[in-house]
Amino acid sequence: MIKVLLVDDQNLVRQGVQALLELADEIEVIGEAKNGQEAVKLIPELLPDVVLLDMRMPGMSGLDVLHELAKSNQLPPTIILTTFDDEELILAGVKAGAKGYLLKDVPLEELVDGIKQVAAGKTIVRPQITEKFMQHVEGLKNDFMSLERPDPLTNRETEILRLMAGGYSNKEIANSIFVAEGTVKNHVSNILSKLGVRDRTRAVLKALELGLI
Repeated sequence: MIKVLLVDDQNLVRQGVQALLELADEIEVIGEAKNGQEAVKLIPELLPDVVLLDMRMPGMSGLDVLHELAKSNQLPPTIILTTFDDEELILAGVKAGAKGYLLKDVPLEELVDGIKQVAAGKTIVRPQITEKFMQHVEGLKNDFMSLERPDPLTNRETEILRLMAGGYSNKEIANSIFVAEGTVKNHVSNILSKLGVRDRTRAVLKALELGLI
């Protein structure tokens, strides 16, 4: 059972998402927060497997929640929920630690699938959003720690980085390029080290910024 916590300042949105998720046997909504302050209190207490997070809330925004929980290493896998395509806000959220985003009017099947993917350690940055990242990342400040001039990636590392950008897990990457999963893990560690970032999401964003993929 995947434990989910909802964070949104609109009651109808929380109720609607919860009603949808109640139709999915493998997902349980264990809590709700109506603002950012409640979220940063409840999440460390309830320890959800996945958080569904609204970004635009009065007072403490979703972005503030991501920064606050990441700062204390208490940020669980998080999906941004939004009613519109605001690529700069989404990109800022992903840089802060979110694993992707979904629109609030997403079909139940896609919502459940996204939650499962994020719970399994994947990201849900869709291809069309990746294109927007590439269009807008140049003008955005790189606010995470990384090397100015990373060591060059090998052809194999670049190939794996492209698959990481598609949200594939280590096991899926290993199956697609016919190597052992442990070999992929070693390549991923080398990629993170060379790019000077601490996780897969930031590696993809840094690679997009540098035009490596």
